Amino acid sequence: MRLIEPLGLCHGPAAAASLAAGSALPLPGGSAFSLARLIDRPDHEDRLLPATDIPPDWRGVLARLQRAPPAWAGFSADRTAVMGILNVTPDSFSDGGQHAEVEAATATGRAMAAAGADLIDIGGESTRPGSAPVAPAAEQARILPVIRALAGGPPISVDTRNAGTMAAALDAGAAIINDVSALAHDPEAAGLVAEAGCPVVLMHMRGTPQTMHEHAGYDDVAVAVTEDLAARVAAAERAGIDPAQIAIDPGFGFAKDGADNLALLRRLSLLRNLGRCILVGMSRKRFLGDAVGEMEPALRLPAALAASVLALEQGGAILRVHDVAETVQAVRLWRAVQSGAR
Repeated sequence: MRLIEPLGLCHGPAAAASLAAGSALPLPGGSAFSLARLIDRPDHEDRLLPATDIPPDWRGVLARLQRAPPAWAGFSADRTAVMGILNVTPDSFSDGGQHAEVEAATATGRAMAAAGADLIDIGGESTRPGSAPVAPAAEQARILPVIRALAGGPPISVDTRNAGTMAAALDAGAAIINDVSALAHDPEAAGLVAEAGCPVVLMHMRGTPQTMHEHAGYDDVAVAVTEDLAARVAAAERAGIDPAQIAIDPGFGFAKDGADNLALLRRLSLLRNLGRCILVGMSRKRFLGDAVGEMEPALRLPAALAASVLALEQGGAILRVHDVAETVQAVRLWRAVQSGAR
């Protein structure tokens, strides 16, 4: 697979000035890049050169990189959206048990909406490393009352690997499917999503929550994640899912060690090659704590906000977070700075 990694990224007024000077090439969303790494994995050939010197035989790859992703779930890829995480589980790594009761979960969902959440992601099965699978019936018992209670507010995404739960959630008022297995866990999932015609998030993971730690460690994690997600996107399209309905998630913390996660964040812009809305979920994750020396998940907000801004600068379009109000503020400031308004 041929990929172009955009480097020397700039935004707002700096991007406009670089383009006017002829020293950079445009990217969707008002960004630009002045350097490019050409990656040709079959030949194991990487070349670094000025973006304006990309050779003619790479122009097809360049056109794919520069093509604006289609609007996904009603959100344009050049407008960052904030997705609130609502885990209705007893064992999630950060907030397990906090929303076990319908009333508590509903109150939190409404507070997220009031704080500016554009979407709410509701899950009834923890997929943290080593977590035990949950029967679909138990999963549905946890989430369906909450989905019904919150329907009518921001669009609801259901975080599930199970086709039966997907169908029940859509019937209850959910609008989006968010599958950590990229529709690989349940053989009926892809067909159900295709028939429903709903937006879907395909996340990168190797193995299962029980085995994914065995798959961490890559020669080049950014390239591997991009290639793996390209394969899952192709499989979804073959199943009849509308390409415009597909968003991608690099799966921070899933089948990746600390070094993998940091490298992936540093090179997130490589995912632009897939031409999809990019969802990023790093909130409170262990690799952030390891990097900054904070072992308590709930105290990792400063690191999460910094990571979110880094993701925005590389093309992240949806931020999946626990701390909605704080993230909304960070996004607004980033937009204000990049707008160039005085």
